[in-house]
Order: sequence, then structure tokens, then C-alpha cells
Amino acid sequence: MIDTLRNLTGLTAPDAPEANDRDLALDFAKGVLIILVIVGHLIQYILYRDEGFWDSPCFKWIYMFHMPLFMAISGYLACRALLRKSLAQAVGDRAMQLLLPMLFWYALLETAKLAVLPRAPDASGDILPVLNDVAGTYWFIWAAFVCFLLVKILSIVDHCSPWILFVSVVLVALAPLKFSIFPLIKYTYPFFCLGFSFAQSRDRWTSIIRSYKLILIVSLCIAALVCFLAWQKDTYVYNNLALVQDMQSAKNVLLMLFGSAVASAIMIELFLQCWRFGRSNRVVRFIAVEIGQSTLVLYLIQGTVFRLMDSIQYAVPLDLTTRLAVAGILGGAIVLVALMVRRTVRDIPYLSQLILGASPRALLSSGSARA
Repeated sequence: MIDTLRNLTGLTAPDAPEANDRDLALDFAKGVLIILVIVGHLIQYILYRDEGFWDSPCFKWIYMFHMPLFMAISGYLACRALLRKSLAQAVGDRAMQLLLPMLFWYALLETAKLAVLPRAPDASGDILPVLNDVAGTYWFIWAAFVCFLLVKILSIVDHCSPWILFVSVVLVALAPLKFSIFPLIKYTYPFFCLGFSFAQSRDRWTSIIRSYKLILIVSLCIAALVCFLAWQKDTYVYNNLALVQDMQSAKNVLLMLFGSAVASAIMIELFLQCWRFGRSNRVVRFIAVEIGQSTLVLYLIQGTVFRLMDSIQYAVPLDLTTRLAVAGILGGAIVLVALMVRRTVRDIPYLSQLILGASPRALLSSGSARA
């Protein structure tokens, strides 16, 4: 199966221009995380078609850490661009990398929706639903861009000292914004800052962690288990909106942030150890080299697919066996299509930038670095 996919897709390439020294361990972590993103959406849209997914242990486990850890890795990998590039260059490059391909896939989404679900004659032409749609479908792209922009502005003011970052995290967390995707930005911003801070002083933090590694792992595992057991429907950011209004909402938000932090710490350690001991395994390397370096296009395609599915009403409920089969086929198809799209357009200058968010030169240099 791996050989078949490799022959169909070829070697994929990174999302960042600075790819010559990329860390395959982080690519492996990103690969597993994007698979979990797809699995989480399959649980929500295929296995459950009602509110039941909130109580699914698998859904809960995935959603405790997958997007916070993704954002922490994003902050870690963005450190070089944040510190070395000018504001205009950094923001421009990030917009070309994230926003341009997002708008392309959103255009495909709207085209498909018009083809499958024709607009009613009296449908309003209000722009607000369109903005909500593009924001909600690809919210992580917007969150990553906004987090990058905020930290870049702070780096100009004070070179992003830990105290300035901490103050910004507190201010963002306490901001009384609950519309659109602002709660999701408030939720993920602290993790972007954590990743960025770790990249700034990696040696110091690595030394501290190494000295107390066993105690930290045991403590984090216990904390993560307690948070998992205490995690309820109102703990999800989609329901509490990261808004502190009273003591109960404060407990929900605190549990959400703390639980996500300890779960993310445990999972990144697990991913890194899996890469350390399994990097010679073909499946592990496939996840790192192929899937982990295709996370942007995978996220955009799966977001497009699931948003389109969200607009379709199913008349006949399916039995569990059929739903599991449909979920497996759909998940595999999303991955295969994403890798094939990347293989097809990666060497075409304008299409590569438009669809993948990376220029062919960046892709080529990455392939040469791995050869």
C-alpha cells in the first residue's frame, strides 16, 4: 500500500521555505496530527450525525490536544521567520503560504455547493454568511495567521521577551470576544506562544526537561488523565467560547487550557519517541515524509469535504458497520487525493503557489535536501 501511494504521489515537500534543515520528527508529529484531524471529523460527520460525538471518548481524546499541539508546532517552526524577516516580508510570505491556497479551496467549495445545492431564488446576497463560511471552514488557517501576526508585532516592540508574550496571552485570553472564530484564536494563541518561546530557548528548556524527565512525564500523565475524566461538553471551546463570565465558566476555560497543555506535552513526547525508535520503519517514514509534509493541503481538502457534507441532509440513517466502512473509505480518499494533488501541481510555478502555498523552488530544494 505504501509503495502504491509513493508511486502515485512521489515525494512531497514542506510548507516552509526554510526546508533544507527540517526536522523529520516534527513532520512525523504533524502527519499523525493531521490524520487525527480527519479522524475527528469522521467521528463527527460520519459515525455521529447528532450531538452524541461530544461524549465519545475517542473524540474527547483527540480534541484535547490535536489543534493546540498543531499550533505549538506552528509557533516553533515560525520562530526563524518571526525573528529574521521584516514585518512586511514575514506577513506577506505567510499570507501567500496560508491565505492564498485557502481562498482557492474555498472557491472550489462554493462552486461545489452551488452545483450540488443550488441557491434558492429568494436567497440573500448578504456577505456576512460568506465571511462566516470561509472563516469557520478553515478556522485554523486564520488562527495561525493571526497568531503569527500578533507575535511578529510583539517581536518588533520587544523582541518577544517571555514576559511580553505572557502579558499578551493573558490579554488575549481575557478579551470578551465570542463571535466568529475569535474564541478559537483565544484558545490556540497561548500554544503558538509556547512553541515560539521553546524555539527561542530550546537548549535551556531541553536541559531542564532532561534533568526532571521522569518526574515530569509521570506528573503530566496523571494530570492528563484527571483532565480527561473531568472533560465535559462545556469544556470544548466550541461550547464555552473561551469566555470567562462566572466561576463555572472560569473553571471550564481553565480546564480546557490546562488539559490541552498537559495532553499536548504527553503526546509530543510520545510522537518524538515513536519517531526515534521507528524511523527506519517504512510506515513511520511515510507518515513523516509524505503526510507530515502535506499537512496544509490535507487540512484544506478535508475542510472543504466536511463543510460540503455538513450541507447535505441524509434521509436514511446508516448502520454502524456501514458508517465505519464509509468513514474508512472517505478518510483514505481524502489522503490519497491530497497527495496526488501535491504530486500533480508541485512543479508548476503558479499552481504550486496557488494550491499548495509553496513555490516549486522551495519544493525542489526540500527534495534535494532529502536525496
